[in-house]
Amino acid sequence: MDWTKDEIKFLKTLSDPDKIQGFLDSIEYNPNYECRSPRWVIRKRSAHCFEGALFAASVLEFLGYKPLIVDMKSFNDDDHVIAVFRVNNHWGSVAKSNFTSLRYREPVYRSLRELIMSYFDFYFNLNGDKSLRSYSRPLDLTVYNNKHWKTTDEDLEYIGDKLESMHHFLLIDQMMIQNLKKASDIMLQAGMLGSKEEGLFKPK
Repeated sequence: MDWTKDEIKFLKTLSDPDKIQGFLDSIEYNPNYECRSPRWVIRKRSAHCFEGALFAASVLEFLGYKPLIVDMKSFNDDDHVIAVFRVNNHWGSVAKSNFTSLRYREPVYRSLRELIMSYFDFYFNLNGDKSLRSYSRPLDLTVYNNKHWKTTDEDLEYIGDKLESMHHFLLIDQMMIQNLKKASDIMLQAGMLGSKEEGLFKPK
């Protein structure tokens, strides 16, 4: 199942990573527990972070990049999935998130870890606890091309299962965790600007 002519016409309007991010920012946050294809995102104009990362990866591939996604694990919070890309050996990312601070990153980071750490101070739960703990290697989605992951009507949770099973690299140790400070009230307000209430993780 390939892209239709109308879909190709639409994809051509997303001519760089920033425009992909602009589209993701413009659509509704999907609070439902499901994982639909990039075609579904185009048609329904809705996505959560995993669906947004898959969509971004599919458009990045259309633009000539590898379709790569990275999983970011947290404690007492939602995990986060981003699409990553490289320009002149520097990493950037595109992402859909219910938090404004967990989205686009310019391709200025010299390593994947450096890119992931750019999210650290902005990755917090509703209690203000900074919750990011680890990240995976990039998963190249071309391994699923035989399953037509970009255009299928089937649920793509098997990709999530693969991300979950991959080795994750710790970002901070236990002593660092004990010394973490909470996000300020103004950071909480800024991060939740425009958030969809039913899609927010409720921490313990």
